[in-house]
Amino acid sequence: MKKVLVITYYWPPCGGAGVQRWLFFVKYLREFGWEPIVFTVENPSYPSEDTSLFEEIPMGLKVIKYPIWEPYELYKKFLGMKKNSNVQHGFLREKEVSHWKNDVSNWIRSNFFIPDARKFWIKPASRFLNKELKKNPPDAIISTGPPHTCHMIGLKLHQKTGLPWVADFRDPWTEIDFAEDLKLTKLAFARHRKFEKKVLSTATQVVSVGWHMQAAFKKISDHQHYTVITNGHDFVENKKTDYQPERFEILHLGSMNQARNPHELWKVLADLKKTNQLFAMHLSIKLIGKFDYQVKKDIETYHLLENSTFIEYVPHNEVFSHLTQASVLLLALNRVVNVEGIITGKVFEYLAAKRPILCIGSENGDAAKILKKSNAGFAVDFEDAIKLKKDIKTLFEDYQKNDSRFTFVNSEQFTRRNLTGKLAKLLHRITD
Repeated sequence: MKKVLVITYYWPPCGGAGVQRWLFFVKYLREFGWEPIVFTVENPSYPSEDTSLFEEIPMGLKVIKYPIWEPYELYKKFLGMKKNSNVQHGFLREKEVSHWKNDVSNWIRSNFFIPDARKFWIKPASRFLNKELKKNPPDAIISTGPPHTCHMIGLKLHQKTGLPWVADFRDPWTEIDFAEDLKLTKLAFARHRKFEKKVLSTATQVVSVGWHMQAAFKKISDHQHYTVITNGHDFVENKKTDYQPERFEILHLGSMNQARNPHELWKVLADLKKTNQLFAMHLSIKLIGKFDYQVKKDIETYHLLENSTFIEYVPHNEVFSHLTQASVLLLALNRVVNVEGIITGKVFEYLAAKRPILCIGSENGDAAKILKKSNAGFAVDFEDAIKLKKDIKTLFEDYQKNDSRFTFVNSEQFTRRNLTGKLAKLLHRITD
């Protein structure tokens, strides 16, 4: 059995979406002839924890950990946060705090910590792994980012050892959805782009989770070795497509920052609630995960608070139960220039639940493409309130009839096991 070293910052007990892609690849790699070895941090700073994910780690897996120094203690002190507070990623603010402090800290983080706040891990981790690989050389190396610090470690190891190296991108680098919030100087952006181009042009294989991201990378570096391997799900797909929820529940799973806050949805729901008594009686909104303070503020402004339930976190092994009992699964994308390339990991878990999906973002994006091919729901542009209202009315009518017009075809291609098979083929190709 061949061996592959996986360099990842996120690993159980880390909760949330960032950990799941490689946790489940690692879970199934042995079935395809690969023994994974995981390299991760000893003292990480995670936004949330989920100990249930330990159950997914295969028996006997070798996990190597190395300490890191991160500037988050200074960050929390500057913002007046408690020492045991978790730092949220993606510009999500749970409370309204002094704007100038946020702006200053974000500017420092963006322009001085390149490629990211984990940069102080690059040199010591690379030195440590160089020694480790001399004793126990793998057949290939994989780095997954963000944080892109992991790619910089992968780059150094590849240059030192000559081993085949896969750079896996769960999100873009310089074109990340919150790029505008970073307020990068020209010099800082140039450094980011320099590192990004070096990784893209040097890696043996570059893997992305979507097609728009792949096309954007090709414009930066005309590398011939690009592959798309989407995220997926590890659930036994729901068979109860005729399940009738007690209420017309619109459920959103995962974090919701300001860019992901679906303003038009709250307006439309408020209008339908005001004009349709039956709709008002049955409407239920459930948000599972961290959300920006502005989200709750908007829900309150549109008099939807009495219809809403907020759950801070649900362990991954309990998520599916919530999904399958909803009437509509809300896929709210970030209101950014590159929205067409955004495919959140939750869309595949939504597909497995086989409940109608309502995507708010772009009708022409990668997420909409997946919904259309799977016949799994509606996609609507951010500002298209007319279509949004029409689609919600249709979904409510189906709810009343206990019927669904969606067939959820071909969703089995997105199982974690099938996707791991695709990854294993790539690894065999670059090592044979």
